[in-house]
Amino acid sequence: MSDEFCSCDIVHENVIEMVRKKMPQEEKLYDLAELFKVFGDTTRVKIISALFEAEMCVCDIAELLHMTPSSISHQLRVLRQARLVKHRKEGKVVFYSLDDEHIKTIFNQSLEHILEPRGFEYAIS
Repeated sequence: MSDEFCSCDIVHENVIEMVRKKMPQEEKLYDLAELFKVFGDTTRVKIISALFEAEMCVCDIAELLHMTPSSISHQLRVLRQARLVKHRKEGKVVFYSLDDEHIKTIFNQSLEHILEPRGFEYAIS
């Protein structure tokens, strides 16, 4: 039997009840999963990364990422709906920036996680 599966026949009711009480409501967990889906697209992650450095217009982001303004606009719309970016108009130009500091925290902690050294299972033999 694999080390990844539990072979016990007992249920730890006290642990289950304690965890059940502390877990967020189902609706909040759904919203959290939806937020993580937004981070599941490389283009959107690149846009967020770019907006760390400066407020940018669609054309500048498109040039930076070698994409069309139309495709960037689509991704920015998704990011705006998820409240990850905000925009402001200056004449005919629309500038985008990160919505708040939480986005930097989420992004940086996730980046830190993927950059941390792996355990022994990835060691070269």
